[in-house]
Amino acid sequence: MKKVNVVYCLIYNEESKQILMVYNCDSNSWSMPGGAVEKDETLEQAVIREVREETGLLVKIKDVAAVNECFFEEEDEHIVFITFRGEIIGGNISIENPQEISEIVWVDIWKADELMPYYKFGIEELIHKSATYFYEN
Repeated sequence: MKKVNVVYCLIYNEESKQILMVYNCDSNSWSMPGGAVEKDETLEQAVIREVREETGLLVKIKDVAAVNECFFEEEDEHIVFITFRGEIIGGNISIENPQEISEIVWVDIWKADELMPYYKFGIEELIHKSATYFYEN
């Protein structure tokens, strides 16, 4: 079984109480910006790269919001999903690759919960609870 690490970035706007989401064309689904970690890339490097590629934004990573995992028997994959909390530090929202991402929107927390039901305790919990992340090399 192949192990795959996937990272996502929870970007929360405290003023509007919304999070940033992207529409993924290949899976016909909504998610936070993110994707697979590439060879020789740290988790932090991967999430920063994925956010930039998918949204045009530059982010600073704060901490880990959640770790989920799933076995996909049909694909013979064990996927670990790491969701980081991030803060926008630059860039402008733009779609760089419309074949991959067709929409980038700010959504209310309740709507994000509907679109991403796999976060067991909901998005609100992710916004306020965290764990530290260290790259130890």
